[in-house]
Amino acid sequence: MAASKPVEPQSGSGLPRWQLALLVGTPIVLGVGAVYLWNRSRGKEKQGKRNGERKTPEGSASPVQGQHGATNPELENMSPLDRAQSAKNKGNKYFKAGKYEQAIQCYTDAISLCPKEQKGDLSTFYQNRAAAYEQLLKWTEVIQDCSQAVELNPCYVKALFRRAKALEKLGNKKECLEDVTAVCILEVFQNQQSMLLADKVLKQLGKEKAKEKYKNREPLMPSPQFIKSYFSSFTDDIISQPLQKGEKKDEDKDKEGEASEVFENVSCYLKAKQYMEEENYDKIISECTKEIESGGRYTAEALLLRATFYLLIGNATAAQPDLDRVINMDDASVKLRANALIKRGSMYMQQQQPQLSTQDFNIAAEIDPRNADVYHHRGQLKILLDQVEEAVGDFDECIKLRPDSALAQAQKCFALYRQAYTGNNPSQVQKAMDGFEDVIRRFPKCAEGYALYAQALTDQQQFGKADEMYDKCIELEPDNATTYVHKGLLQLQWKQDLEMGLELISKAIEIDNKCDFAYETMGTIEVQRGNLDKAIDMFNKAINLAKSEMEMAHLYSLCDAAYAQTEVAKKYGLKPPTL
Repeated sequence: MAASKPVEPQSGSGLPRWQLALLVGTPIVLGVGAVYLWNRSRGKEKQGKRNGERKTPEGSASPVQGQHGATNPELENMSPLDRAQSAKNKGNKYFKAGKYEQAIQCYTDAISLCPKEQKGDLSTFYQNRAAAYEQLLKWTEVIQDCSQAVELNPCYVKALFRRAKALEKLGNKKECLEDVTAVCILEVFQNQQSMLLADKVLKQLGKEKAKEKYKNREPLMPSPQFIKSYFSSFTDDIISQPLQKGEKKDEDKDKEGEASEVFENVSCYLKAKQYMEEENYDKIISECTKEIESGGRYTAEALLLRATFYLLIGNATAAQPDLDRVINMDDASVKLRANALIKRGSMYMQQQQPQLSTQDFNIAAEIDPRNADVYHHRGQLKILLDQVEEAVGDFDECIKLRPDSALAQAQKCFALYRQAYTGNNPSQVQKAMDGFEDVIRRFPKCAEGYALYAQALTDQQQFGKADEMYDKCIELEPDNATTYVHKGLLQLQWKQDLEMGLELISKAIEIDNKCDFAYETMGTIEVQRGNLDKAIDMFNKAINLAKSEMEMAHLYSLCDAAYAQTEVAKKYGLKPPTL
């Protein structure tokens, strides 16, 4: 919503990443996944191994004779290691019977009896006792015994994972993440349990860090290209329309050819509009504030324009009161109130409040049923909520009201394509692809049409044609940094051309050094290359540019995943496969 690029490209691994640019053009990853950036297919193990629980102790219980294990004469003839194994087997039998206290005593005996040089066996005994402690919810003891097991056997997956779970129970997320990262690497990212725990902890860490960081962040104005792209997604937005002849200020030209003001009494709102035309965006909020405080004739417009720029700089807290005022102003025009509802609804969706978001869009449709923007942006909301049929209906209504809305036409095609692709319906996929061809034929100047078609072509592995579509985007919008990132990712997937991919993404940063998506993508690639320090630097740059708390939380998750790898490499010498 309120964005010109509704979807992001596929990830460098070649797996589809359905990403929608939400609200003020912010790329947001939806759903679980894409957390461990180094997760690539390396063959499959049996399903039981990937998803199996790690609850039982190790070693068979069958050698134990009777309830109390071996007889005394047998024990006298056993070596210390055999006696330790016998105690362990006895403990295993107690464990399986649910008698955890007795099992713990047996494992303790095994630890005492085992020769210290038998590190492998000793580590197993500690891990088994930790498993019994886990059943009794004694998390501190679990951590202590697992630590002993890992010290004896640094690559002991069961002990590392059990310790990770116990650390998570005690709220030690950072240490938990390091352990589960080691487990994921050792298991070649094939066990669903460990992957889900990693995903859970990364999200928790990301949310905690983003909440604190976002609260204290310095407002940052996006690039001019980003702002223009944002406003281009509206057709009925009064505040973004050019100044009319009667509204323009008289100007003369100084010796440098720049406009200089000659009237001081002109409306501050009209000054703000003039600054917008001049791309002098930093002065807009202050001029709108003057208009509002003076109770000028353009108070409602100034409130909406100020709220819009608060949203653009990521200050939703300041934007909401302004939007609320406009929505509740009886003397404000219907167009202004509907636009404020669209933007507040988009803000609510960004804050993960879909019910409030839907409510605002529905009210906007009620008060201004012939406003194409309402249906366009509500259609994007419906896609985010996976309500594709309703999304298509909204795009159809937008097209009915604005037959020349190329963006709505393209997004409708992409919605239909996504529905067919995820539903594995080849005939409908082809129909959607034909729809894209029709869109670019009828709207050859619509860059978004080519961009969305390119993503669909990439899914279909028609890489050459997708590359042509991205070239067309660049021809139409040479200053659009996001397109260079998309094209760079395509080179990685299509030709495994790392050098070209990085060159294109670097070009995106050169064009727009505030393009957080470019830094995020660069960080992702550097992780896969094994350049973790550089990856962390890229993620931190993206974090500082994040336009929402949700996006910032996602970026912190990526950064924490990379940092955890550096710690695991230091402690255990473990590194995932690299490009």
